[in-house]
Amino acid sequence: MKTAPILVAGLILGSFAVGGVGLVAMTHELTDTRIAANKREAMLTKLKAIVPSGRVANDPLADRIEVSDPGLLGGAQTEVFRVRDQDDQPVAAILQPVVPDGYAGPIRLLVSVLHDGSLGGVRVLEHHETPGLGDKIDEKKDDWIVEQFNGKSLGDPPPEQWQVKRDGGVFDQFTGATITPRSVVRAVKNTLLYVRRAGDALYAPTQVAEPEAAPQAPAATPVEAAPAQARSAYARNQGAG
Repeated sequence: MKTAPILVAGLILGSFAVGGVGLVAMTHELTDTRIAANKREAMLTKLKAIVPSGRVANDPLADRIEVSDPGLLGGAQTEVFRVRDQDDQPVAAILQPVVPDGYAGPIRLLVSVLHDGSLGGVRVLEHHETPGLGDKIDEKKDDWIVEQFNGKSLGDPPPEQWQVKRDGGVFDQFTGATITPRSVVRAVKNTLLYVRRAGDALYAPTQVAEPEAAPQAPAATPVEAAPAQARSAYARNQGAG
């Protein structure tokens, strides 16, 4: 039996296999990159839609932190995107609270709280509410979430009126569906309460760790330095909340 043709055939098949695997891997990487870029652009569009036009001078998706207050924000960790203007002054904090008690499960929101404490807007990121009833919280289905919250604050209306009309508040409910709007109104109010408590510390620039200095030779007369804890200008002037 001649082995040369078999070896040649094996090498050809091996080359095709390696090339095929490489092509699949490259396609997968390019697809993942495209999907990630599309998701980023979609989120950036949502963020810009709920802040004053022309006042976004930074990249909110890069200027982000995580906070934790399950009682008010509904999740163990909550992302916060900070919007700043051309003078690097805070414009809005955009939070992603979770509504834990939606009719058909948790609802993920995007809540923009302007620096003056009023709402820049509220949008739904994810929900499983009943089509034709609870799904009216989605701005693609109905204008309810835009009309009910834009410009509202804890002073307009007063906190005790942050309820649907059926419960004695000022917010509209849906015909045949009260649980969903009631839960969303409560979650938006709680987000405003959290932002008010956090204060300007919520907008403090992210601390970047400085590289360790090279070891120095001990001084002739050692001086013991007092420990210092870095705090932002916001935290020093306003407190942590």
